[in-house]
Amino acid sequence: MRYWSIRDEDVIDLVKRRYNVTISADQIAKARGFEFRISWKKAIETARAIRFLTIKQAEDYMEKVKDLKAPIPIKEFTRKQAHHNVPWDGWPVAKWPVKVADSFLQVLRNLESNASYRGLNIDNTVIVHASASRGMRIRNYMPRALGRATPWFQDTVNIELVAVELPAELVPKKFSWARVLKAIK
Repeated sequence: MRYWSIRDEDVIDLVKRRYNVTISADQIAKARGFEFRISWKKAIETARAIRFLTIKQAEDYMEKVKDLKAPIPIKEFTRKQAHHNVPWDGWPVAKWPVKVADSFLQVLRNLESNASYRGLNIDNTVIVHASASRGMRIRNYMPRALGRATPWFQDTVNIELVAVELPAELVPKKFSWARVLKAIK
């Protein structure tokens, strides 16, 4: 059995500390995706980038990443990464992970349908918890000459998103790079 990495009580406490609002467990929507064959480092950075955005803003952002119009800022895994001339406002190290954005879009659409099923207002629903963790490792072996074999393993990623419905005055109005970079720091 797979467990959530965050409980409802922890989400309620997180919202209380960050937004100074008391919510109930009925205002929480969750979605998970398992065993995506994507880069776990890029998935962690993408989860960090969409945290504290509304569901619609996160979906639009992932669509822009898929179309190579907006990058994902890379904060933690920056070794041997290209530093760009920053045509966008913010962080100079960035990537355009299309497969990761596609996987996050699947989970975001699932989160949106879960939120609407629970009766939450989609426009006021903000992602408060986004995490990506390593899943199982797919083990393959490539046969070589003289009876040898080379391991050829592939990691998978589990994605977890939690959103809550907030009052309208606390919801971010529009997407901004400053908000993404502030959430990353």
